[in-house]
Amino acid sequence: MKLFNKVAIIGTGLVGGSLGLELRRRRLAGYVVGVCRHKSSLLKAKKMGAIDNGTLDIKEAVRDADLVILATPVNEFLVLARSIAPVLKKKAIITDVGSTKKSTVGSLEKIFGRRNHFVGAHPIAGSEKKGIAEARRGLFDNAVCVITRTKNTDVFALKKILRLWKELGSRTIVMEPVRHDRILAAVSHLPHIVANALILSIDNKCLPFGAGGLRDTTRIASSDPWIWRDIFLTNRKEVLFAVDKFKNQLNDLSRAVKAGNGKLLFSLLDKAKNKRDLL
Repeated sequence: MKLFNKVAIIGTGLVGGSLGLELRRRRLAGYVVGVCRHKSSLLKAKKMGAIDNGTLDIKEAVRDADLVILATPVNEFLVLARSIAPVLKKKAIITDVGSTKKSTVGSLEKIFGRRNHFVGAHPIAGSEKKGIAEARRGLFDNAVCVITRTKNTDVFALKKILRLWKELGSRTIVMEPVRHDRILAAVSHLPHIVANALILSIDNKCLPFGAGGLRDTTRIASSDPWIWRDIFLTNRKEVLFAVDKFKNQLNDLSRAVKAGNGKLLFSLLDKAKNKRDLL
C-alpha cells in the first residue's frame, strides 16, 4: 500500500539502498529518487532496482518529495538539512537512519521548523560492509527500529514513520533521543570500540593463527572508520560511560586471573555465559 508519492533518499549506500529496494518492492512509494556523490553509485542503485531515478543535485531530488530520508554519516546531517530546507514542499516529512540522536534531533527540528516535520529513526540493522553493492532486500525484517519522539514531534508525522517501518518488517519502539543514545552506546557503540581495541592489541605476526573466535569477535572492526568516528564523537558522553563500565569488568577478570582465583574466575565466566545466552 502506497504511503508516499515521492521519496528522496540522500545516501544510497547499504542502508539507504536497502530502504529503496524495500520501498519499491512493497510499493510503499510511488517514486523513489536517490542522491549520492558519485554517478556510478546511482547507476548501480538504479540497475539493482533500489531507485526509480538518481541525481547528484540534492535540491532537485527533494523538490516535491513527501518524505526525505537522510542516510549519510550523521556528521553530514546538519549541512544537508540547511541545504534542502528552503526547497522542501510544505508539510514534507524528513527522517533519518542515524545511529546517534541527541546531538542531531534537536538541531534538525529547529532547521525544519513547523513548516516541515522531522522524525528521527534508527533501524538497528546492517553490517560491517558499506556501499550500494551491499544493499539487499529483507535487511529490516524483524529488526528493531527506534523512532525518537520529543515535545516538538508532530503526531501525524510520527504515526506515518511508525507505519512505514512496520510495513518494512521492523519492530518499532518509540523513545526519547537521550535514552536511545544511552542504550545504543552499550549494545552497539561499545562493541565496536572493543572489537577495534582487541584487533589493535594483537601483533601482526600472530594473526595467521587466528581462527573463528578471533574473526567473530573482531568482525565489526572492519566497519567504515569514517562512519564510526562520527558515531563515537556525536555520542561521546554515553560511549565513555559504557567504556568505563567495560573497564571495570575487564579489571575484575584480570584480577581474578592474576590472583589465581579459580572460584571467582569461574563465577564471572558463568555469569557472562548466562547473560550471553539471553541474546
